[in-house]
Amino acid sequence: VQLQASGGGSVQDGGSLRLSCAASGRTVSNYLMGWFRQAPGKDHEFVASITWSGSTYYADSVKGRFTISRDSARNTVYLQMNSLKPQDTAVYFCAVKREPPISYAKTSYNSWGRGTLVTVSS
Repeated sequence: VQLQASGGGSVQDGGSLRLSCAASGRTVSNYLMGWFRQAPGKDHEFVASITWSGSTYYADSVKGRFTISRDSARNTVYLQMNSLKPQDTAVYFCAVKREPPISYAKTSYNSWGRGTLVTVSS
């Protein structure tokens, strides 16, 4: 599976961005699709994931502000990010793994896209 993320950019504190990640090479039915991020000098951090059936999971730091969704017909996962904060600044990566089980660990995901940079200024 090849993954291509897009939609990053620079916004002010409180702004919004929508990230997209398109999968190619095969359909991602029965795959868990997730987003991770990596801030400067830090390790990858789980952000959100969504199952084939539409169940969603979020890191506590983004609950209520970010929404993950997927369009199975387009083999695409989205991350709507609202009320962005400077601490959300990071490179965002999409990744997939076969279901089950659900996982928040980056080592469980076996296909990764190139990251897209999100910068939130105060």
